[in-house]
Amino acid sequence: MTWLVLHTLVMDYLGRALELAEGVVGGLAPRPAVGAVVVGEDGVSVVGEGATRPHPGPHAEAVALGVAGESARGGTMFCTLEPHQHEGTTPPCSRAIIEAGIAKVVCPVEDPNPVVAGRGFAELRAAGVEVVRDVDDESLRRAEELIEGFAKHMRTGLPFVTVKWAMSLDGKIATRSRDSQWISGDEARAHAHGLRYRSDVVMTGIGTVLADDPRLTARDSVTGERLGGRPSLRVVVDSGGRMPADAALLKEEGDVVQVVTSGEAGLSDRCEVVRLGDDHREAVDLLALMRHLGERGCHNVLVEAGERLNGALFDLRLVDKVVSYISPTKLIGGVDALSPIGGRGPRHMGKITRLRNGRTERLGADVAVIGYVDHHQEG
Repeated sequence: MTWLVLHTLVMDYLGRALELAEGVVGGLAPRPAVGAVVVGEDGVSVVGEGATRPHPGPHAEAVALGVAGESARGGTMFCTLEPHQHEGTTPPCSRAIIEAGIAKVVCPVEDPNPVVAGRGFAELRAAGVEVVRDVDDESLRRAEELIEGFAKHMRTGLPFVTVKWAMSLDGKIATRSRDSQWISGDEARAHAHGLRYRSDVVMTGIGTVLADDPRLTARDSVTGERLGGRPSLRVVVDSGGRMPADAALLKEEGDVVQVVTSGEAGLSDRCEVVRLGDDHREAVDLLALMRHLGERGCHNVLVEAGERLNGALFDLRLVDKVVSYISPTKLIGGVDALSPIGGRGPRHMGKITRLRNGRTERLGADVAVIGYVDHHQEG
């Protein structure tokens, strides 16, 4: 088998492990999404695969090994995150790999959990298992993106915050009458539903609820049916306690949190009410809200809101990632039309928010711009 063919097969098997993990993102917190594929001793045949299951189910490695059985002996495991070596709610995956007789593990990313943090790889190597971490850049990007929420939560206790919007070529998210349906096309909206599916929380502000009456659920772009009950939690930032009792999001299955200030009433009979603020503040304490969501074990928060909430999140440096759907064939215009980010904003260009590791994706007639906030460059 030539090197090129072998390299291609390796990337195919790792790609399959990534696909398995991507299929379960958003439904596992506080666990990370992990995928695993076992290839037999012949180096070609897939004998087992799996993804991490919700607590207290098994991890991806154990699922894949269970399918492979004795066929795993002498084989190779491809997994998206370092196998854990400690005794937790499930037995150590590193030990299971060793006992199964796996000869090689291909895995690009070290576990950010300080209890693991390289110890799983070390245990495998000590047992004579070859560990390969050198993979192509795209596979590494996908593997790191899979655990970005888990990694931030491990590091800070806070969830990873993605702010998403659709806008016209001239940077407007709605007309002066607040009409925004639809700026983006079918493919971009399907992509956005995928973001909802992979999020633990979808958050919006009361202005968006009153203007658009969204459901904030992940749905099939063709049938309109809800996908897997995702997301598990929807949050409305509602400092004045104005959410209507007949709001569409309250008619959907799943938990809804209405966040008000301490002096405001909420719909306690229709959803969970969380008070974050005091009588001297007109706005919800957004940092306290992120801490609250982190304490609930939420890893990934997707924000779909208007310029006021978006701007406040940027002003407080709570945004980690941006997904902007741009329609290059549509112009809205108007000084009163809405922009994606309000708030105070910086006084000087040297203080603006910058994105790193940016990329673009073509989605039908639209373009998605995706990038990470460079907190080191923020003023």
